[in-house]
Amino acid sequence: MPAGKPAGLRCVQLDEENRCLLFGHPSRPRVCSTLRPEPEMCGESREEAFLILGRLEEFTQPSTSALAALAANTPVQ
Repeated sequence: MPAGKPAGLRCVQLDEENRCLLFGHPSRPRVCSTLRPEPEMCGESREEAFLILGRLEEFTQPSTSALAALAANTPVQ
């Protein structure tokens, strides 16, 4: 995903078992390589982990004004 993965969209590089197809490859995005799972983001089960990660994506996605500013190459207000 050259422009990054939008929040809420499944990564196209995951296989049927949610394993990264780019794991260990130099083309793997830096954000993926540097992410270190912590108990707070994993929860007590696979289902809980997906819920937590979904919320983190929601909370950290750029606002519409931030995206417009990036497109126009201007500072975010």
